[in-house]
Amino acid sequence: MPYVTTDDGIQLYYEEAGSGDTVLFVHEFGGDHRSWEPQIRFFSRRYRCITYGARGYPPSDVPDDPATYSQQRAVIDAINVLDELHISNAHIVGLSMGGFTALHVGLEYPQRARSLVVAGCGYGAEKEHAEYFKGVSLEVAQQFESLGSKAFATTYASGAARVQFQNKDPRGWGELVEWLGQHSSVGVANTMRGVQCQRPSLYDLEPGLSNLATPTLVINGDEDDHCLQPGLFLKRTIPACGLLVLPKTGHTINLEEPNMFNSAVAEFFAQVDAGQWAPRDPRADPAQVMRTR
Repeated sequence: MPYVTTDDGIQLYYEEAGSGDTVLFVHEFGGDHRSWEPQIRFFSRRYRCITYGARGYPPSDVPDDPATYSQQRAVIDAINVLDELHISNAHIVGLSMGGFTALHVGLEYPQRARSLVVAGCGYGAEKEHAEYFKGVSLEVAQQFESLGSKAFATTYASGAARVQFQNKDPRGWGELVEWLGQHSSVGVANTMRGVQCQRPSLYDLEPGLSNLATPTLVINGDEDDHCLQPGLFLKRTIPACGLLVLPKTGHTINLEEPNMFNSAVAEFFAQVDAGQWAPRDPRADPAQVMRTR
């Protein structure tokens, strides 16, 4: 099995397919490296596609120490994957937890990102819901520990922004539940406490985001409520940012609507590679309703 070793000695499992410019896929909390299979099969026809398991997600190592999990550590892990595979830069595609990582890679290592796809990103960002988010995240961590991943998987996968996937594709949703049930309860609990609960709000990143020059595409489902306002914030703050909202869609966008997701991301990559994904025209002043002179 192929692994890369991080600078703190953790082994991360990865898979790759295809050749050409690199696309690095970073999974969500409820997923793992397998969550990107519809994208790997599509994009590996034109790109070198890499997907990996975050620390805490077997077959990657599962550190017991909660202090070894953080948003910053997740960013360094992504960079370590690129370094170990001798990749100078890549299109970075992340969903949810992975979307936060993609965004932070753009902020902290802009030279390593050809572009950013930030999907389903925003949980915990809304200031008015910050304490609730932290509280429910700690409860989720405790449930994974006390019940075990297999017993808690169905409950977690039946959340308000995941039932859309269940309704559209029960077979695909069942596969997601099966994968989630195979996760390490220690790993996901530590991830929830160290990464999800502790990461900064997107709104606190506004100074850096307003200077982020990397072409960015934000994708949200219109029934993924806690990502909608953060998505608008990212669109209005990042200079070269586009926003796509998919109708009647929840959180697991790439699995729930793979055709629309792949098509939109492919078009985005094509525009980026052609140098056509530019910052917003300054004449498109959001304060203006109509021009009078």
